[in-house]
Amino acid sequence: MNAEMQKKLHLKWLMIFGEGVVFISLLTVGILQTRKSFRKEALLAKQQNNFLLSITHELKSPIASIKLYLQTFGKHELKPEKKHELVARAVSDADRLNSLVENILLVSRIDNNSKFLKFSPINLSKLCKETYAHFQNETHQIEAEIQPNLFVEGDELALQSILLNLLENAVKYSPDSKRIKVKLWANDLDVILEVFDWGMGVKTEDQERIFQRFYRVGNEETRLAKGTGLGLYIVKYLVNQHKAKIQIRNNEPIGSIFQIRFKPVAA
Repeated sequence: MNAEMQKKLHLKWLMIFGEGVVFISLLTVGILQTRKSFRKEALLAKQQNNFLLSITHELKSPIASIKLYLQTFGKHELKPEKKHELVARAVSDADRLNSLVENILLVSRIDNNSKFLKFSPINLSKLCKETYAHFQNETHQIEAEIQPNLFVEGDELALQSILLNLLENAVKYSPDSKRIKVKLWANDLDVILEVFDWGMGVKTEDQERIFQRFYRVGNEETRLAKGTGLGLYIVKYLVNQHKAKIQIRNNEPIGSIFQIRFKPVAA
């Protein structure tokens, strides 16, 4: 075999080897991408299944409580203070049920790209005071520090939903008897809404993921806090629609601070 033939054969083998390397590389990339997609779909399916289980519990629990209160009223002669207590609990459960239904409807509108927000100048100070006063919780001490007459361009119901979901999240992940604080203030550039809790906190690796739909902190089998994984997803969407920014900071010595920065507008 002369040198020229050897050279051609060598080049041919190099070409075959190169094509083989490219084929194996593409096959490997394809397998890895398929595996990644499969894992992503499996995780989403698991999260959706957990959501269905959670939503069933979250819907049935207040309904069962309200039914029990009504049955108690029907079967027993109650003292006025006991009646007041049961009515307050029933109203609280009804509010919880209404909040859950509103969140489900909001997510449906988000998925359908419905344009349901109507923007106008909103007195955020007044709205925060009204929302905070309406939000009642028997297990946590809730404080407010609200600077008066701070206006933003926004949708009133959406802004109320943001604050309610942040308050509910704070209660959910804070031990009983812990305090929660709402603070609204302004600097030269922004109107700043903050919700402080002294609960379990949010790990750094979870601080972006908690805004994903269905995502909840902790293991599904051992998690004590109930929920649907929709609240913070809704908060993030509504904050973005208001062209605002949300971030999480660690509270000291323990807990979390959810901070939202809005652009101020004239009254």
